[in-house]
Amino acid sequence: MSGTVRLLLAWAALMALLALTVGAAFLPLGPAKPWIAYAIATAKAALVLWFFMEMRSERGLARLAMLAGFVWLAILFALTATDYLTRAWMT
Repeated sequence: MSGTVRLLLAWAALMALLALTVGAAFLPLGPAKPWIAYAIATAKAALVLWFFMEMRSERGLARLAMLAGFVWLAILFALTATDYLTRAWMT
């Protein structure tokens, strides 16, 4: 598969995820709505990293930095959820 076709497919996937984001914004998902939006945004970021920033061809330290970024993001989400779920007004 040529590079141009690969980039066009990645762009099409990003547009599909954009449509999914817009569609999810209008659905009555309750408290799950932000987490669904975060998951879609993470998928979009992964596509940008993998195809447009060409992380698939990187080795070593660059991939480690990418992984550390996602781990740090997961830690931040977990701490935010912990704070939100332990508030007294929730009970």
